[in-house]
Formats: sequence, structure tokens, C-alpha cells
Amino acid sequence: MATNEQLQEHPNIKKVVSLESFIFIGCFAILFGVLGTKMGAINMLNTMMQTAYQLLMDTVFYIMAIAVLAGALSGLFTEFGVVALINKILSPLMKPMYDLPGASVVGILATYLSDNPAILTLADDQGFRRYFKRYQLPALTNIGTAFGMGLIITSFMIGIASPTGESFIMPALLGNLGAVIGSVVSVRLMLHFTAKEYGKTEMCEVEGINAVMYTDYRMVRPGSGASRFMSAMLDGGKSGVGMGVAVIPGVLIICTLVLMLTNGPSADGTYTGAAYEGIALLPALGDKLNFILKPLFGFTSSQGISVPITSLGAAGAAIGLVPKLVQEGLATGNDVAVFTAMCMCWSGYLSTHVAMMDSLGYSNMTGKAIISHTIGGLCAGVSAHWLYVLFSMIG
Repeated sequence: MATNEQLQEHPNIKKVVSLESFIFIGCFAILFGVLGTKMGAINMLNTMMQTAYQLLMDTVFYIMAIAVLAGALSGLFTEFGVVALINKILSPLMKPMYDLPGASVVGILATYLSDNPAILTLADDQGFRRYFKRYQLPALTNIGTAFGMGLIITSFMIGIASPTGESFIMPALLGNLGAVIGSVVSVRLMLHFTAKEYGKTEMCEVEGINAVMYTDYRMVRPGSGASRFMSAMLDGGKSGVGMGVAVIPGVLIICTLVLMLTNGPSADGTYTGAAYEGIALLPALGDKLNFILKPLFGFTSSQGISVPITSLGAAGAAIGLVPKLVQEGLATGNDVAVFTAMCMCWSGYLSTHVAMMDSLGYSNMTGKAIISHTIGGLCAGVSAHWLYVLFSMIG
């Protein structure tokens, strides 16, 4: 039977009556008190339900369709060696860019084609860890997160229809380049902290497994080329369905709240309980900070701040905000470039970093990882903005 001392030392056990409960109740009451006072309690509840429903029908299923197609493509690329070939080509760049071994590019490709936690499967493999020094392994959290859901985010941004007919292909690609810059900043900062903690000489402990498949060989499915093609495509699409389902809570919960803090009342200035109404708090804050946000990110509207804020918790929810901003003329090519960069680089890191660092066995460095990635995401957005400005001048 556990003693009181053991219960008090357990990290996941708290007293029934604690300060945390009262703080949460206070914050909850303030948030929904402000919303209910401004909109009316019935209108607030109706708007929540209507907004969540519209997001499910108009946004989530679209993201799922993109995820299925992207999953099928990534499955084919993996099965027929495209990913392995890219790995072979890009590996020599990893040391000068990131101060990481060439094998880490496999982690970039894995997370770009899926999501942040994909890096953990690789990091748990002895044949992968053997290439890393101890101070380099925690940085896998940062580099993996910086490219999480990259293919889905990029495909989604490219597919957004602009009311002016503007193509978002180039802005999305520039956003990818901005995410690369942000990832370099994040990883280099993280390595600065880990090198101080562990030094630069100790290698990761492995159990002597000499796995060379990450550099010289790759696994394929059994059967003929045609059967492998079908299996890879369908299995990849199936993983896309799983990812599409996984983003539902984030999109519906986080997006609904953010939209209610971003949008204003209906066209006639009244609250009716319709979808997408809100109290316009975030734009008001954006207006106050516009003297900083404009030169850094070049947002067309102060409402653009809602996208990177949402990406802190969930990238799928963040990109769900973009089509409405574009349709209303509140976001243009520059904004799409910045959104792509920051949604990719941050990709919900506040909700995954703690668990990822714990899985790697470096919980003590979680704070440093979050600080490094916060700075990296900001650098990604700033880089994407100025890359777009440069491209516009050249074009």
C-alpha cells in the first residue's frame, strides 16, 4: 500500500483540493463569462455548436481528403525508393546545416509525410540511435516537429481558392523554405543547450545492433510491382484517414474557440447564434501589436494572428482558419507563405513537445526545447514574409 510520502512524490497525483482547481474555475468563468456577457448565453452556445458543425462539414472532411491523398503519395514514395533516394542525396547537408548526422534526414521525411510523433519510432530504433551523440538526440524533437504534417499543410494551402484568382503554389513553397530556416534556428539553439548539459563526445547507448538499412538498404513489401503499388497506395491512404480523424478534436474545439475570439457579430452588428460569430478580441489585440506584427510578418489583416496562435496547439486546426480569411480578403499570398511556415514549424508543439521529450528520455530538457522552438517558429514566419517580399520584387 502506498504511503503518503510516495503519493506526494508521484508526478501525476495531486490533492483533491488544490490551488490548481480554483485557478481553472476562475479562468473558465472569466472566458465564458466574457463571451456570454457580450454575445448572450444562448447565442454563445448556439454559435459554438453551429461553428463546430460547419467546421466538421466544410473543413475537417476536406483536410481528411487531403490527408488520404497525401498518405497514398507518401506510401508510394516510400515503397518505391523515392524517400530513400532523397535521404541519400540530402544526408551530406545535415551536418553543416543542423550539426546532426545524415540519418536525421529520415526523421525529417517521416514527419513531413506524417506528423510530429513519427520521429519517436525512429529514435526508439537502435540502428537509428547509433548514429547520434547523446547531446544530439533531444534535438530530434525540434527537427521532427518543425516538419510535422508538412505535406498535408502544403497541399492544403495550395488547394485554397482565392477570390482574386491568385495561385498559392509559390507562397506555400516559400513557406516551406521559411520552415526550413526556422528548423535550423530551433535545432541549433537546442543543441547549444544540450551540449552544455551533456558535452559533445558521448555517443548514444545502443545494444550493438548494426542496422545499415537507414543508409544502404530499404524494406519493401512482398509481391510483384503492381501488388506493391496497390498495397502501398491503399495503406498510405488508410493512414491518411487515421490522421484526418485525429485532427477532428483539435479543429472543432480549438478552432471554434479561436474563431469566437477572432470574428465579430453578424453583418448588422447583432448576435444571432449563427456560426462564426464572435467578440473580435484577437483582432483588437492584433491592432495593438500591429506596429510589431506588420514589419515582422506583413499580415494583411490583424485577424491573421489567429492562425499562428492556433498552430501552437494544433496545425490541423490552424490551417482550417485560412480559407475563410482568404475568401474574405483578409489573407493574401504573403499571409499564406507565413501561415505555411509557422503552421509547419510549430505544428502544435505545445501539445506534443512534453510527451516527445519524455519518450526520448530527456524530460529535464523540455523547457529548453520549447524555448528553442518558440524562437524557431517566429524566425520561420519572419523568413517566409521577407522571402515572399523578395520574390515579389524579383517577379
